[in-house]
Amino acid sequence: MRRKPVRPKRVLVKLSGEALAGPQGSGLDGLTLTELAADIAKAAHEGVEIAIVVGGGNFFRGLQGLTKGLDRTSADSIGMLGTVMNAIALEHAIEIAGAPARAMSAVPMPSLCESYARRRALDHLSNGKVVILGGGTGNPYFTTDTGAALRAAELDCQQLLKATQVDGVYTADPKKDASATRYDRLTHAEAITRDLKVMDTAAFALARDAGLTIVVFSIAEAGALAAVLRGEGRATYVTP
Repeated sequence: MRRKPVRPKRVLVKLSGEALAGPQGSGLDGLTLTELAADIAKAAHEGVEIAIVVGGGNFFRGLQGLTKGLDRTSADSIGMLGTVMNAIALEHAIEIAGAPARAMSAVPMPSLCESYARRRALDHLSNGKVVILGGGTGNPYFTTDTGAALRAAELDCQQLLKATQVDGVYTADPKKDASATRYDRLTHAEAITRDLKVMDTAAFALARDAGLTIVVFSIAEAGALAAVLRGEGRATYVTP
């Protein structure tokens, strides 16, 4: 019988912007935001310290800007602003769900939210706040996946939880290929060598160097985050 994973003390959740868009596919969906916030609050109440890196693809994806006449730096800057909008929305929704939360931005905008600083973020986590990190790394040319691996490493997280629409890492896209099979466990080196697309190569490499376990799971079901932290449900574990 497979042994349940040990519950981590502190985790970082990578949440895509698209996950907040719900069925409408863009912007913020109120019901989806409320349900995700309730799941996050439930997990926080079970004693796990939670940081979240949120994407901005529900508002703007940096690479899309290249087709609109923008250069990469300008396009990525607009994408970073989208992540801050999502961080502020999540902060409010999580607090309404009953857990204290704090949005922080790697791009300073103090009239809207707190600027990111590692020591301050660690203080919030140790005091039971869910910390939502917007602004990516604060630099262009880095994805929010890479930003999530970076923040997970510097905030001393035991796991990086990649919340997706499927229940793990597959040999191919299971929505397009019926023969795709799911991995229970992988190493970072295997994920890079097999060019698995669930995260970009830079994120896998950074997580490997930091000794971080990546857990890929589906956020689609209510209570999914709390369940995966208890070692329940289906997920793929990507280990150093």
